[in-house]
Amino acid sequence: MNYTKFLKFISDTLYLIVGCLITAFAVNFILKPNGLVTSGITGLSIILEKYLNINYSYIYYFGTLIILVLTFITIGKKEITKIVFLSILYPTVLLAMQNIEFKFVENDLLLASIYYSIFTGIGVGIILRKGFSFGGTDTLAKILNKKLFPSVNISYLMLFLDGSVLIIAAFAFGRNIALYSIISQLIITKICDYIIIGFGNKLYKLEIISSKHDEISKFIMFELGRGVTLIHATGCYTNEDKIQLESVCSPSQSILIQNFIKQTDPTAFVKVIPIVHVLGKGNRFIDINLED
Repeated sequence: MNYTKFLKFISDTLYLIVGCLITAFAVNFILKPNGLVTSGITGLSIILEKYLNINYSYIYYFGTLIILVLTFITIGKKEITKIVFLSILYPTVLLAMQNIEFKFVENDLLLASIYYSIFTGIGVGIILRKGFSFGGTDTLAKILNKKLFPSVNISYLMLFLDGSVLIIAAFAFGRNIALYSIISQLIITKICDYIIIGFGNKLYKLEIISSKHDEISKFIMFELGRGVTLIHATGCYTNEDKIQLESVCSPSQSILIQNFIKQTDPTAFVKVIPIVHVLGKGNRFIDINLED
């Protein structure tokens, strides 16, 4: 490992630790003390804790290990490298922080829900910014997409999984708690976008020139559910015919695409262009029929 890679490893590790600390703080000192619940594996673990009388951190640990095994069997070890460290680190941090007696917000569910969302959005955003994953419903959605529902967009599968957890939470803790969870999820998504990209534009256009254009376009279309335009171009300097890909995506998807390109073709040429808004049919696009 050379010096540059070592520094990157240290930087990534520090980012992940900070992200885990912030997220665990939100769960242990805001979410749990106020009887709130969230979606994903964390939410499912809290629900199971109520009925199994087992610490939710242990349930989370067990759940992520199952997801790790399923990921290895169905997707391969390359995908595991993105989640294996967090699958161990995050539940360990959750357990360690439970020994501290502290409540950040008390007796105000709305305030608790908002502050939980802010801290979680920051923590998760820091981790996603580095291209890592908690190995939760996003990974399960990829597995389902690959093995059972190849024609269903991954984002829809994630929505189904997270929605199912919230429906179960409504039965376990009451309808109001589930409704607070929906508010939290919306805020977390926004905060994550701001942490990953910044407080600027909501959409980005990527222009990509790469010899691995087939792999990149499939990733964008089938993993992220975004459209791709293929353009035949000629490099003036080399006079070589090239393929250019264009795609409009959200800030978080832009980071995922860039990370995928780094792993697939480090020699690729990528332009990231901010967009004010897009007219057309698509996620975060403005319907042209509704535009004055």
